[in-house]
Amino acid sequence: MKKTLSQLVSEGKTLISDGAWGTFLQAKGLQPGECPEQWNIDRPADVLDIARSYIAAGADTIETNSFGGNRFKLSAYGLENSVYEINKAAAALSRQAAGDEKYVLGSVGPTGKILMMGDVTEEELYEAFKEQSIALSEGGADAIIIETMTALDEATIAVRAARENTSCEVICTMTFDHTPTGEFRTMMGVSPAEMVEELKSAGAHIIGANCSNGIEGMVKITEEIRAVDSQIPILIHANAGMPMYEDGKTVFPESPEMMACVAPQLLRAGANIIGGCCGTTPEHISKLAESLRPLH
Repeated sequence: MKKTLSQLVSEGKTLISDGAWGTFLQAKGLQPGECPEQWNIDRPADVLDIARSYIAAGADTIETNSFGGNRFKLSAYGLENSVYEINKAAAALSRQAAGDEKYVLGSVGPTGKILMMGDVTEEELYEAFKEQSIALSEGGADAIIIETMTALDEATIAVRAARENTSCEVICTMTFDHTPTGEFRTMMGVSPAEMVEELKSAGAHIIGANCSNGIEGMVKITEEIRAVDSQIPILIHANAGMPMYEDGKTVFPESPEMMACVAPQLLRAGANIIGGCCGTTPEHISKLAESLRPLH
């Protein structure tokens, strides 16, 4: 029987995850205002190529093209009735690329709704995350990764919905900004230390951080998580640095070599699954694998 990610981590293994999907889709021609998740239906060969590129680069885990695949986000494109079809297709494409040995992480992003503002009820959020998680699971995902979260109430509802309605492992990562006072906080004011017990209580098997920081910032975030919990597996997906605008384009300054150089620090801080977020490419993942595999 295939081991879970948590079991592999408990055996001392360091796992390499994939890199950016949105950046890759744009490079393949995704236009502003176009629904990325609809490509799972309309342009599956391009989506499959992205997944295969990361497997070829050395990733042990790959995500799915489903970050904005909840009913609230899809409603902006008139696709709120296509949640199941889009998410199941997303997982099936990544499963095809991963084969039996590698791991598929079904990507679940925030809804864009804020509970405390009365935009949505807890029940509506739960149902949206349940619907998406079931579809990803039935498409072949090994784990559900709830990512780029900023509010603990939304994150914990998403974790519960995935845990209670699928047999998948559940990962949850939040996104932290570096404040002027030197702390790391989400947009809703949550610190890395504050998220740990809340996410664990909700049922997360693996926690961590993604986006908003280059790999150096993620070292400090990982240390803060580890100061609270020495055991829980930690997943980190760092940006290729902080985005900059040059000649009308968004560019990310950290080269594959730069990220790979810092990656051992992230490992020593306590990260177990390491990959990339915005701006990272298969070349970044390949260099991370080269840097980290000899250490374990």
